[in-house]
Amino acid sequence: MNEVQTELHPFNYGINTISNTSLLRGENLQYLFTALFILGFIAFLGFLVLMILSMRKGNRLPFKYIFVTVACFAIASIGLYGMLTLSSNSAQSGEDQPPSSQMELSGLHMTTDEFKNKFNSAVGKYRLNGLSITRLDIQDSSEGSGAFEYVFNDELRLVGALNADRSIQKISLYSTGDTSQPTGGVLLTAIATLILTTHSEYTYNDAQDVIQDIGLLDRDVNQSDFDGATVRDGLQYRFSVQDHEQSTFKISVAK
Repeated sequence: MNEVQTELHPFNYGINTISNTSLLRGENLQYLFTALFILGFIAFLGFLVLMILSMRKGNRLPFKYIFVTVACFAIASIGLYGMLTLSSNSAQSGEDQPPSSQMELSGLHMTTDEFKNKFNSAVGKYRLNGLSITRLDIQDSSEGSGAFEYVFNDELRLVGALNADRSIQKISLYSTGDTSQPTGGVLLTAIATLILTTHSEYTYNDAQDVIQDIGLLDRDVNQSDFDGATVRDGLQYRFSVQDHEQSTFKISVAK
């Protein structure tokens, strides 16, 4: 089976290159101004001491000594001013940008295409026949976000919510039918596939462990108020039954 490959986006690559270049330039300027300040200040102190010693001996100060001393002081001042300016700009940039935890949109951090590819990859790897996704039905929203849906059969459908940047926010799997019967078959297989999709390093045994933690393998799910959940790596996996008619499996960011 072909492995899923991550696509490199030229736009993101360009942004990262510009950011890294700007960072290197800032660091180089910081080193330059620091060197100017240290060398200029040391030279200024040295010539100042020589001037004081010469004055104590009653010697006349050459104009070039005075000029060099003033020049060294100017160089040290330029270095100090540059250091303070760069530090101030860096601090201001940090205040203007929100924390990384606030900048990142909540969700599963994958696009619909990436989700479909990973899902189908898990289906092919473990030969889960009948669950491949051919094309997701995406619906845009006036608020900039959106949703997508895929119908496997008359009793099983997949629904997802999108962030404004078109990444997936959460996923829900709906199953209709007689919930008095033990949960199994295609529904459990679809649940395992979704777990594998959100954890590419998981094996099928790992997915079964998650299902076990939810409580689906401990007993028959035939109660209308069943609600079991578990959290793995910041994602919450929840299975519930409503009104004896519909079962829901949801994957979302743990709060």
